[in-house]
Amino acid sequence: MRKIREVLRLHNVVNASRREIALAVGIARSTVAEYLYRSEAAELRWPLPVNLSDEDLERLLFPPSPTQEESPRPLPDWAKVQTDLSRKGVTLLLLWHEYAKVHPNGYGYSRYASLYREWLEKTDLRMRQHHKAGEKLFVDFVGLKMPITDPSTGEVRVVSVFASAMGASQRIFAKAYASQTVESWLEGNADAFEFYGALAEILVPDNPKPCVTSPDRYEPGLNESFAEFARHYGLAVIPARPKKPRDKAKVENAVLQVERWVLAPLRDRTFFSLEELNREIAAGIEWLDTRLMKGPNLSRREFFEQIDLPAMRPLNMPRYQFATWKRAKVAPDYCVEFEGHRYSVPYTLYGRPADIRVSSKLVEVFVDGIRVCGHPRSLVRWGVTRLDIHMPAAHGELAAWTPERIQNWAAQTGPSTKEFVGRMMGGKRHPQQAFRSCMGVIKLAKSYTPERLEAACARALHYRATTYRNIKTILEKGLDKEEVANQPVLIEIPTHSNVRGALYYAGGRTCAN
Repeated sequence: MRKIREVLRLHNVVNASRREIALAVGIARSTVAEYLYRSEAAELRWPLPVNLSDEDLERLLFPPSPTQEESPRPLPDWAKVQTDLSRKGVTLLLLWHEYAKVHPNGYGYSRYASLYREWLEKTDLRMRQHHKAGEKLFVDFVGLKMPITDPSTGEVRVVSVFASAMGASQRIFAKAYASQTVESWLEGNADAFEFYGALAEILVPDNPKPCVTSPDRYEPGLNESFAEFARHYGLAVIPARPKKPRDKAKVENAVLQVERWVLAPLRDRTFFSLEELNREIAAGIEWLDTRLMKGPNLSRREFFEQIDLPAMRPLNMPRYQFATWKRAKVAPDYCVEFEGHRYSVPYTLYGRPADIRVSSKLVEVFVDGIRVCGHPRSLVRWGVTRLDIHMPAAHGELAAWTPERIQNWAAQTGPSTKEFVGRMMGGKRHPQQAFRSCMGVIKLAKSYTPERLEAACARALHYRATTYRNIKTILEKGLDKEEVANQPVLIEIPTHSNVRGALYYAGGRTCAN
């Protein structure tokens, strides 16, 4: 406005040209020409009236264009419209038809839809995707990690916070876990189900490696434990597309809310246990859960109870017990191995590929998707858990593998190797229990040559060592290259008064010397 006054002053008082005025004021000559033209059209004379303000001057030169005011028409209750859209089968066109029946002179559909979008932009419900009630649960881990201090050592470790959000009501759950392993992912989801007290139809995670083995846009591959978790609860798992954050915008907003309103207020607190941190997180979620949202003018909990909960499935199954899966092949000793321990299966399955499901207390074996056996889980490495019913009734039933055949195979390496595997089988209740170890010994000839294996077996027999690991250690350390005769022979220490025994330490006696 000040430039308008200056243009008029230079034109009327100084009688400057339009070019000179443009250079002096710092505007284009076309703008100077427009100002002068509009002042003549408004019949302004210099000097301007003293009481003419800048706003009045601009209004005289640039009067608002006449517009036809929109006749007042009844507006729908947009919060109710948003609520109804969350129900299955309800569309905006259907709601407009219902509106038009009540208000025949109301807005047309295009204006109705435009007004709804304008209202939506002013609320907390800005997500353009419309999620049906009870349909989707979005899950992810929060980017902000929380520190836990060990009270005894002062060591600080960071933990991760899991978050979830329902698609329609946006109700949020959050809890801290020690890591982001597949077990933590499944625990987080199970805890979320218990928090909501019901089950959604679809679970929408991101593409983390513990859950999604191949993040393909069209056919993502799920971790076997995650897939079993989904089958247990009857869920469909549809991971968000890679690099498409809008596919999981609900949980992205939930992560933001948790970071801002739950974790940020705890930034100066020191926590000494995960349980202590989770108590504070639960309190923050409780506050967030009861806070009113704009638009529906309801809390997330109230909105959830009205919209999502009636459409969700009941949580009427036991909690999922975490288990890991491993692919294996049934060995000639009718066993599969997990963490160094062997578990027997029916001998007829020798050579078949199998899936091993391992929980905290049970090891189950599946062949072609059928459960063939189960064993209590053992933490003893290099041990064997075997059931007699898995053994053949007679060794002739499995002619391909016999103790004689294995010994003949070992004899091709040398007599010491044959004797060694014979002792290995002789030390077992059933020779078949040692078949796998014997074959492991014989196959060492491929890695170390038959001559070295024969020498290693001779050395092991000399020291009465009859395990696969004994032979492998001898070969790895090159002890087979040393002459057995030159090694010190272990001698038995005789009973002597100078030797301190158990009696000495038990009764405090001293030796003779």
